[in-house]
Amino acid sequence: MTINFIIVNFSQTQKIRSTSTINLIDCFYICIIKYYTMTITQLQYVLAVAEHRNFTLAAEKCFVTQPTLSMQIQKIEEELNVLIFDRSKKPIQLTTIGEKIVNQAKNIVNEAGKIKDIVEYQKGFIGGEFRLGIIPTIMPTLLPMFLNNFIKKYPKVNLIIEELNTDDIIIRLKNGHLDAAIAATPLEDEKIKEIVLYFEPFVAYIPDNNEMSQKNEIEISELNLNTLLLLQDGHCFRDGILNLCKNQNLPASSNFQLASGSFETLIKLADEGLGTTLLPYLHTLDLKEKDKLKLKQFKEPKPAREVSLIYPKSELKIHIIDALRTTISGVVKGAITFQNVQIISPIKKK
Repeated sequence: MTINFIIVNFSQTQKIRSTSTINLIDCFYICIIKYYTMTITQLQYVLAVAEHRNFTLAAEKCFVTQPTLSMQIQKIEEELNVLIFDRSKKPIQLTTIGEKIVNQAKNIVNEAGKIKDIVEYQKGFIGGEFRLGIIPTIMPTLLPMFLNNFIKKYPKVNLIIEELNTDDIIIRLKNGHLDAAIAATPLEDEKIKEIVLYFEPFVAYIPDNNEMSQKNEIEISELNLNTLLLLQDGHCFRDGILNLCKNQNLPASSNFQLASGSFETLIKLADEGLGTTLLPYLHTLDLKEKDKLKLKQFKEPKPAREVSLIYPKSELKIHIIDALRTTISGVVKGAITFQNVQIISPIKKK
């Protein structure tokens, strides 16, 4: 076979010019070069359309014009001689082969991102944009404890923090819109890694008019779901409490319905004699002294939630993740010293 252009001879790792017969292995590598010339940017465009199911919206998210994005995706489709998207459907759908291409594109884009991470880590540079999600029942207490220390120690990190529920965090971690998150675990998701930061016990808030108010410690079996004030559905802390009381029936309907995401609201309602509630330990540290008198610890092993730093298995920006872990672990080590605990799952049981 005669080829009249530059090829790459991988066995010798050097470029050669060939005008003579070459072997089948060289032909194979020529085919690779010829048919796989797509760029990382083009793959990012494909992933954007796959996520948003709309070319115009995908173009806006990629900061390019819609014709530019469409043309680049069309180039890939022509190069592969397949259709990635079924444009006849609204919203746009992936074809069968398109779904496989998108899955592989995610891996390629993630691996390409690791190259920059490797270089930055080697240079000792910790900086750049980092998107962190935190669930609502952790954000108000943990964030003030570590944020100031972190931004002083790592001033080159542009930390973008969002308060999100666990379901939204998982979705955003998987689609690349978050680099890491702080949430209650274990999540039992094979695509997400978890680094345990601390164990946070549940603490009961018992008003003076309740029969349990005279006890120093209480047991899980003494909780009554029918009088227990819970956060609104969608909070993993609520799901954790329901799992804690798994041997009881769900609360019977009462003459009022509560949809609150605020522990402060639950405390005020408890003080009005409408029931009791449970709080995460760190939240109790900021209560007024008169309210702290209404707190009751559980007998050991104390029911607790496991709080972890979670991130995709791709481990992009792992050097910043490690910096976060070190900073947070350092500040909570003195605040939470409980050892004999029973970890309660944050996942809603069906």
